[in-house]
Amino acid sequence: MLKARFAIHMVSPKLAMHFISKGARKMKNDVWVFYKDIEPEKAGEGVVRRVLAYSDDIMVVENTFSKDAVGQKHSHPHTQITYVKSGRFLFTIGDTTREVTEGDTLLKTDGVVHGCVCLEAGILLDIFSPYREDFVKD
Repeated sequence: MLKARFAIHMVSPKLAMHFISKGARKMKNDVWVFYKDIEPEKAGEGVVRRVLAYSDDIMVVENTFSKDAVGQKHSHPHTQITYVKSGRFLFTIGDTTREVTEGDTLLKTDGVVHGCVCLEAGILLDIFSPYREDFVKD
């Protein structure tokens, strides 16, 4: 406890109040985002979303998929890059469908229709610009 009190005294009073009043809750522009503090949320049948760090300009989101889970086809006014951290997916972007696996990266420009089916349980990391306001409660 002594270390926690000392650390708060070493930051500005405004920042200290942010930590005291908000606790581990994720907030826009947080410099440090610890995975253990992020509340997972259901993003669809067999899909769990975790919003990681974000600001007005950019957002990182982790999506964990069970086998056969579907990321419904949709579009949004954000540019999105998806990195396949693990697993195997059948992705459709526009009129093209391809299988992707660990290490592959996909670009979805704003407005393009896209979606996926998980062929082998895995994790996708999505980067959005600007951030997805509909994913947070700030």
